[in-house]
Formats: sequence, structure tokens, C-alpha cells
Amino acid sequence: MSSVQSQQEQLSQSDPSPSPNSCSSFELIDMDAGSLYEPVSPHWFYCKIIDSKETWIPFNSEDSQQLEEAYSSGKDCNGRVVPTDGGRYDVHLGERMRYAVYWDELASEVRRCTWFYKGDKDNKYVPYSESFSQVLEETYMLAVTLDEWKKKLESPNREIIILHNPKLMVHYQPVAGSDDWGSAPTEQGRPRTVKRGVENISVDIHCGEPLQIDHLVFVVHGIGPACDLRFRSIVQCVNDFRSVSLNLLQTHFKKAQENHQIGRVEFLPVNWHSPLHSTGVDVDLQRITLPSINRLRHFTNDTILDVFFYNSPTYCQTIVDTVASEMNRIYTLFLQRNPDFKGGVSIAGHSLGSLILFDILTNQKDSLGDIDSEKDSLNIVMDQGDTPTLEEDLKKLQLSEFFDIFEKEKVDKEALALCTDRDLQEMGIPLGPRKKILNYFSTRKNSTGINRPTLQPASGANIPKESEFCSSSNTRNGDYLDVGIGQVSVKYPRLIYKPEIFFAFGSPIGMFLTVRGLKRIDPNYRFPTCKGFFNIYHPFDPVAYRIEPMVVPGVEFEPMLIPHHKGRKRMHLELREGLTRMSMDLKNNLLGSLRMAWKSFTRAPYPALQVSETAEETEAEPESTSEKPSDVNTEETSVAVKEEVLPINVGMLNGGQRIDYVLQEKPIESFNEYLFALQSHLCYWESEDTVLLVLKEIYQTQGIFLDQPLQ
Repeated sequence: MSSVQSQQEQLSQSDPSPSPNSCSSFELIDMDAGSLYEPVSPHWFYCKIIDSKETWIPFNSEDSQQLEEAYSSGKDCNGRVVPTDGGRYDVHLGERMRYAVYWDELASEVRRCTWFYKGDKDNKYVPYSESFSQVLEETYMLAVTLDEWKKKLESPNREIIILHNPKLMVHYQPVAGSDDWGSAPTEQGRPRTVKRGVENISVDIHCGEPLQIDHLVFVVHGIGPACDLRFRSIVQCVNDFRSVSLNLLQTHFKKAQENHQIGRVEFLPVNWHSPLHSTGVDVDLQRITLPSINRLRHFTNDTILDVFFYNSPTYCQTIVDTVASEMNRIYTLFLQRNPDFKGGVSIAGHSLGSLILFDILTNQKDSLGDIDSEKDSLNIVMDQGDTPTLEEDLKKLQLSEFFDIFEKEKVDKEALALCTDRDLQEMGIPLGPRKKILNYFSTRKNSTGINRPTLQPASGANIPKESEFCSSSNTRNGDYLDVGIGQVSVKYPRLIYKPEIFFAFGSPIGMFLTVRGLKRIDPNYRFPTCKGFFNIYHPFDPVAYRIEPMVVPGVEFEPMLIPHHKGRKRMHLELREGLTRMSMDLKNNLLGSLRMAWKSFTRAPYPALQVSETAEETEAEPESTSEKPSDVNTEETSVAVKEEVLPINVGMLNGGQRIDYVLQEKPIESFNEYLFALQSHLCYWESEDTVLLVLKEIYQTQGIFLDQPLQ
């Protein structure tokens, strides 16, 4: 009984309404009985399978109100569809089912909930079915009206519910084996608490999302089906990213929200892993996979091999087609469902997903001027030096006697690369030289990895002459443009929109470009259809690489430090910098004092040595003074370097702005870099600093800025 009494005390604190037991029967008769009963306020829930367990999650208050209005409108619910969750899910009211709009997901059950009981192993409440909730509500109404309690009901699952009074209602599980003998269920086991109305249970109900959508961002995942350490899908991780952005809009863009200048940014996931592994490649891999360490090999086949798939022409084509077609499909569907949308579109990629987007963006063509964009695309160069002419190539092959034939036929290196064996035979080239020439040019073309239309390079671009080779098929159809960075020879599809900004999280783009043979990126290069590019990474991320050193290979400078979302740097970073600065000051002062003492001790009395001595001092003093400003006043120096270097050195890949942005590690992460290496590669989905940078850059394109600029 002690547990029942404690539950009764809890209920008396949570429910402010007076208990009928506190009043006499005479007073109840004289009172207006109808005034004691108030209908329960329903709230709508949907069911999700989390860790192989059903979990009931409430709709936000706005969605629940819309569903209740549609339910109470008196119209037939069959065929009635109500958009929820910012338009990402549709609820079919008649079916009581919830369907995802933009991606594939199992449909979830929807329920209009009024009565709840506490779950078995946790403190979460489970709603009763709508039909049994109606029975409970009718019984409760009669009990309140007639003041007749101790009501006992049996649920369809042979569970016992007893309404002791408005403050205490309990639920008993059926006893196992009672049905076998036909006996009635009894009140046995530990009772569970029963609650009436969603306001009496502990559950978080959000207010909802702004209706106005200012910007659309597509998010592409990396290797494997899971995107974080909890093995969640890209949909779940993007949900976290979106939730963080909604919270930051309320805290850091409060003025713009109060002035109704902004609404929200919509983030939609793009999944390419499932279509890739539905091609039958998993079955082929399983046949050749060793039976030992089965789980590790399955993990390798399902995740790490995605990198090798992307380097295969067959599966790379599947991946880029899936990513581009999914983004085009979702964009078209989004415009159909949001006809008033006037905002821009950006794209974001995590890990390998950022490389996929980089390759797609590199091979886009500006619809307003394809030729101009193709010329701009040639600004990515491979620093391999000058290449030999056709005459020098023939001399190397010991075939110089055939140069006059090619000159007579007006065949240069580009034309010769397009010639077939039959063409060379018609020009009178013997079989042996023909094979040498064809083998030489096919080898050179494959080694450079270049298949693109021949165009004159833009002014200032250092394009090797080798890169002017092109295949006839590519020249005719013009479906794609490989700009000479060693990409796999596939047909890169076009996007039906122009992205505003490209965000890369934990990106290996720099490493892949280097492995492909790209030594530097021309400072004048920019994406044909995308203006901005931000390479965002955690300092301990083992997969992330920088981009700016490829634009400025001869200059060493630090990446841009992303401010903490609460302002300034994290305290442990400031403390570390302060201690480093203080130790450098002590070191410089100590060395300076020892140097001066030694000089005064060894100083010769001859005036002729004063010149050399003064020269030594002037050589030594600038050394010490040159160290002090860089250590003592790093902020002024960094600002000066930023003003001098940024407009010149970081190039136009991000419109002249910085490209590399590094997050600040947390205090616990700084103790052991290796321990948090994997976690740091998967930290971006819930990182407020990352989301705030994305929001800041997106809204800056609309002339909207943070309430208080972060330092």
C-alpha cells in the first residue's frame, strides 16, 4: 500500500482539481454535478520503432491542433491528408498512418490519445487505443457525475483498470495462464499508473516550426548506412541538425524573427547507400568474402568498400546518378508542395558525400553560358610543367619521318588522339608505327585521366598541353566535363538548380585531389554554378583534410577558427594560449637578459669594435622584437595577415573568402586526441558551432546577420 499512497500523493500534487472524497455526499448532491466533469483534451501521437521497441512520440502542438481540427470538422476522414512536421510527413487521417514525403521510410501508426498508462521498463507513458480510451472516458464521466468510484474495467487484452478516484487510477497486467483455465483476471502484480490527458504525463511537446522557409539545404551522407556512433540513419542525423538550427534561430537571430524577417532553413537528407547496395553487388561480395571474423567483414563490405565503389566507373556512375537525381526529384517535389518558396538552395556533404558533391559541382555547366563556364572550369590545373609537341613525341617514338604526313593532313595532337587505326592506315602509316602511335596516345590520355572537350584555357590559367586530348564521344555529346583532376570517367548529371553554397563536413576532398595527381588549384578557379564553398572540420577528425594549402602551396597559415556558439573561444583554449604566450615571453626575456649579460662581459674596450658590436645588437634585437609581436599580440598580427593574404591567396573558390574552418575541441577531447578521433568525425550533426556557421553564411546572402557578432 505504500507504493499506492506515494502514487496518490504524486497525483494530488500534479492535479490541482479537488478530490470528491474531500467532500461529503450531501455537498455533492447540492452541487451542480455537470460542472465537475470536463471533457478530456486529446493530443495526437505517432509510433516509432526505436531499438526494436515501440515508442509513442507526440506531434508538436500545431500539428496536433491541425489533426484535431480535421478530425472534428465533420467531414469524412477517408482520403483526408494533413501535412505535419514542417511538410516532411503526411498523415492519412482515415488510415491513421503517417508517411514520409521526401524519402523512403516505414509508415508509422497515428493515434488520437486521451488515456495513458506507464510503460513496463521505463517511465514513458503508452496511450490506450482510441476505442478503449473512449470507454475509459465514459466510465470516468459517470464516476464523476454520480460520485461512484472503485470502477473496474477489463481491456481487450484482459488487463484490469481500476478507477479508485480522480487522483488514483491503476492498471494491472493479466496473470499468465489465466486464459487456459477460463478464469477471470485478478488484481495481481505491481500496479501501473493510469493518467487522463496529455497534460498529466511527463512528455516534451514542442511548439512547432515556422511556416516560412527561407532556404533549402540538401545533405548527402558518407560511407555506410549509419552516420554516427549510435548507428542512426541519415534521416535521424539530419533531424538533429534541423532541431539544433531551430534552437539557434531563436537565440541568435531573435531580432530578425521578431521582425518577421526570417522563418527557418529546411534540411533534407539525400540517401545514396541503399540504391548502391540494391544493385546486387552485396550478393557478389558475399560469394567471395571469407567466413572468418564475419561481423568485421560484413562491416567492411557495408561501409569502407563504398570508397572503392566510388573509384569504380560502374558504381561511381550509380552513385552520382543517384545523388543528382535524388536532389532533383526532392527539389521538384518540394516546389510542388511549397509553391510560394522564393529562397535559394545549398548543398552539404559529410565525408565521402562531400567528395561526391565536389565532383558533381566541378562538372556542372552554367545554363546561361556553357562555353564560358567550361572555360572557367579549366582553371583547375595539374602542375606538371610543359609537355612536348607532336614533333617531339614522334621523335621520341623514332617516327619523325611521318611528321610531314601529319602536317600535310593538318593533324595536330588533338586530332591524332581522335584517330583510329583505320584513319592512320588511310594516311599510309605502316602497321608497326600505327600500333606505336595508338598505344602512346592512349597511354598518355589514361595517365592524365582527362576526357573533355578541347577549349582554349582562360587567361592566366596554366594548362598543360597534354590535357587538350579528348575523346570523340565526349566531344559529340558534351554530357560531362572532366577538368583534369583524375575523376572517374563517368557522365556527371546536371542539377536543375544553382546551389548558393557548398558545405563540406569532415571532408577528404583535399586528399582525393592530391591522390588523383592534382598538386594545386588555380586561385581563379570557381565552381561553374556554385558561389560559395566552406570546408568545415574538427581538429581531430582523421578523415578531414584542408583545401587552402592547395591554392597557396608556398604559404603556411592557420585555418579560420569557428567561434563558440556562446561567444569567444572555449576557456581551455584561451588558457592554453595564455600559458603558451607567457612561456614564450619568459623565454624571450630570459634569453635577452643572458645575451646582454654575456655581451657586457665580453665587450672589448676598443672603439673600432663598436660598429660590429652595434651591428650584432641590431641583428639580435629585431630577432627578439620580431618574436614578441607575433606572440604578445597575436590578434593584431592575425588581422594584418588576414587583410594582406586573404584577398590574394585563398582564391575564388569561395568568392575570395576563407575556405577552411576548424571547430574548437571540447575540454575533455583535448586530453586524448586518439580516443576521440572517430567521434570527432561524426560530431557535426549535433554541433551547435557547425550549424551556426551554416546559418550565418546562408542568411548573410539575404542581408540578415547575427544579433551579436561572435568573437
